[in-house]
Amino acid sequence: MNRIMVIGCGGSGKTTISTKLNEISGIELIHLDQQYWLPNWVEPNKSDWRDRVSKLSEKERWIIDGNYGGSMDIRLNKANTIIFMDRNRWLCLYRVFMRVIANYGKTRKDMGEACVEKFSWKFMLYIYNYNKTKKPGILDKLNRLKKSKEIVILTSNKEIKNYLAEMRKRYAK
Repeated sequence: MNRIMVIGCGGSGKTTISTKLNEISGIELIHLDQQYWLPNWVEPNKSDWRDRVSKLSEKERWIIDGNYGGSMDIRLNKANTIIFMDRNRWLCLYRVFMRVIANYGKTRKDMGEACVEKFSWKFMLYIYNYNKTKKPGILDKLNRLKKSKEIVILTSNKEIKNYLAEMRKRYAK
């Protein structure tokens, strides 16, 4: 377990669990939002982005936090553990809304330079529709990989707590 990919809807807890896994394991944490966004919310060229993700995923050990479907295949191929944060849409919407309120006008540490927190109806609609539009394809991909990769699907706070406790035991050895 040295290449861990954490995916899920915005507000599902990807960054939180990734940070905790980094603290437990000491494995380098890479926030894709931080890598993707150029200053002031400018998107990179798609080819440059895929090249960047390819280079990041060549590292020997990593925890990569984030979705970015256009580069997901690269990470799926390199990861040996994939954690899917499968959370309720209303929880995700609530968390993102509260995150916006708490960080409005500031740049979070997991974001790109000068990408100040803002409210986006487009992003909220993406979250609202995620379980209908994105989740089925992700589950299909994970189902195809379950024989060759460690697949972890976390749906509740209790499952997350138990998983982190298991990781603490695993890395304490």
